[in-house]
Amino acid sequence: MQARQQNYIVAPEPVVLPVVGSEAVFAVRRLYCVGRNYVDHIREMKEGDERDPPFFFQKPADAIVGDGGAVPYPTHTDDFQHEIELVAAIGRGGRNIPVAQALDHVFGYAVGIDLTRRDRQREARDLRLPWEVGKSFDRSAPCGPLHAAVEGGHITAGAISLSVNGKTRQTGDIGQMIWNVAEIVANLSRHYALAPGDLIFTGTPAGVGPVVPGDRLEGTVAGLGRLTITITARED
Repeated sequence: MQARQQNYIVAPEPVVLPVVGSEAVFAVRRLYCVGRNYVDHIREMKEGDERDPPFFFQKPADAIVGDGGAVPYPTHTDDFQHEIELVAAIGRGGRNIPVAQALDHVFGYAVGIDLTRRDRQREARDLRLPWEVGKSFDRSAPCGPLHAAVEGGHITAGAISLSVNGKTRQTGDIGQMIWNVAEIVANLSRHYALAPGDLIFTGTPAGVGPVVPGDRLEGTVAGLGRLTITITARED
């Protein structure tokens, strides 16, 4: 039976990321983030047990900002902070994926920045409320172009860093992650059915800190190039 054509009241534009070396784009479905995945970041934040299993939160897909984009200083915060991260993109979905097979589900990788209303996040933590107000707001997920794993291989180690106005703030190595990409994908797939188009921000090393309007942020992961954004004036 032929499907009846639908007339939509609203039809939002899909959120897409470019793929390096391809004219095709990657359509984003969901955006997952891993909390506290580097020991040095756990220590600087003075929270959590270093032996805890990974935990996850989400951001809306339309929070993505592409390379070279502008991010207005958000409302409802006076402590707006950066977190540089490796992003893994899911190309094949599944549930209860074994660790040994998890990388087969990863399409590729990108540089990402998890932008955070730190004051709101801390309030939510202290009140034992969800983190959304501190994490899941407009333009809170800058992400660079995707690099296909079939071309460049899987990212298991390599330098990760972020600078603000040319001064280094965060440095680390992907190999320092408590839970590597395969373990993250396997663990996440026990909680959610993963599907093509999902992005996973895999956690940040130490050195997170505040930014203000006029700041230029540049994030890098070895082999994945650079992601650059600019913080602009607050939108009322």
